[in-house]
Amino acid sequence: MILVMVLSMVIQGRLKGRFEKYSAVPTNLSGAEVAQRMLQAHGIHDVNIVSIEGTLTDHYNPQTKTVNLSHDVYYGRSVAAAAVAAHECGHVVQHATGYAPLKLRSALVPVVSFANSWVSWVLLAGVVLINVFPSLIWIGVFLFALTTLFSFITLPVEINASQRAVQWLDNAGVVGYETKPMASDALKWAAYTYVIAAIGSLATLLYYISIASNRRS
Repeated sequence: MILVMVLSMVIQGRLKGRFEKYSAVPTNLSGAEVAQRMLQAHGIHDVNIVSIEGTLTDHYNPQTKTVNLSHDVYYGRSVAAAAVAAHECGHVVQHATGYAPLKLRSALVPVVSFANSWVSWVLLAGVVLINVFPSLIWIGVFLFALTTLFSFITLPVEINASQRAVQWLDNAGVVGYETKPMASDALKWAAYTYVIAAIGSLATLLYYISIASNRRS
């Protein structure tokens, strides 16, 4: 667990450094313009592109059909801004084409939301009431397993969106021979944050399973 925490801190630091570095490399288009052109290129005309507060808060909301870009990405004319904007539009393309892992992930959202709301309380109650209600802790383990599954399903969704982004940026001429690797590198480090989150969730799940097994024995 400590190793996972250290790796997470290292990756977050490298990600921040990469985005700061590539934010200084200019492009001709702003993030908002990149997003607009990518959506138009894929025949998608019913999704709005909006600016939101925060840093690296960029996301696509399929319920409201909005690509939400942080201020620096929306207005930024850099490789980093282009990469992030294209990545979020990659999710839009996934949604429009019925990309299977995204459909599965979306279907799990309400279930995982419920699990997140109750898992801590159920696990705590399971430990306290182990002699009275020994099955309760396993219910908590099951709820946490759902969140772990969600983390791993997220991985192909994020990686595929980045692949779509880099390919489109290259084909559209937004990035070239020198800047394409930069866009790819920025998104690679962003993907690592999801990888380490999934690994951390799995490690925690195994920890809870060991507690439940020991309590039962």
